[in-house]
Amino acid sequence: MRKFLMIIFSVGLIFCFTACADKNNSGGNSELPESSEISQNSSTNEDKSSSESSENSFSATTESSSTNPEISTNTESEPPAEPTEDGVKILVAYFSATNNTEGVAQKLADGLGADLYEITPEQPYTSADLDYGNSKSRSSVEMNDPSACPAISGSVENMEQYDVVLVGYPIWWGDAPRIMSTFIESYDFSGKTLVAFCTSASSGFGNSDSTLRSAASGAVWLKGQRFSAGADASDVMKWANGLGVN
Repeated sequence: MRKFLMIIFSVGLIFCFTACADKNNSGGNSELPESSEISQNSSTNEDKSSSESSENSFSATTESSSTNPEISTNTESEPPAEPTEDGVKILVAYFSATNNTEGVAQKLADGLGADLYEITPEQPYTSADLDYGNSKSRSSVEMNDPSACPAISGSVENMEQYDVVLVGYPIWWGDAPRIMSTFIESYDFSGKTLVAFCTSASSGFGNSDSTLRSAASGAVWLKGQRFSAGADASDVMKWANGLGVN
């Protein structure tokens, strides 16, 4: 009887162990598909999100480029402006002891669009210096000495820039004052066009510029002109325009 019960008990234990083993194997395999599916869906969603983000970014950039007038694909720059050529540069240089020549010089400068330069003596002339009736006055002594060279205060800056120089002076003893020789000898006028003009009460132009021509033989000299102290601007410019220098 006891042996029979032991056999039945043993068979029951074997059956119990077999059922538990089958249950454990079945429960472990059920997690694999679920875990794999979550991983695949997560990867798919991320790829889809990344793709949609790239498409949206490209679309926004394309739309901005086509609608924003400030964005341009043209990278070519404007060509530099062509340099312009300067016209003839003219200087009117004058000596005027009593301001008579100054008026004519100013009319010439205004009419020709020229620069104006006053030839100023280092030692200004006084009324006594200009006493032509006194043979010992400064002006009389200078004009009787062909080698006299009165000093000038200051100088013309960048004389080389001028193409044409008009030189004006009063007539002293039928000639140009000696200070004009000082001026001409102070610069190189080679290749420039020079023309003299003068003022006087009655004397004509004569050969008043002959000494000046000799001092600047490298220049092209045009025929000079005499004017009265109160010469009209139209008369002055009629002569100047006839020179053909502007």
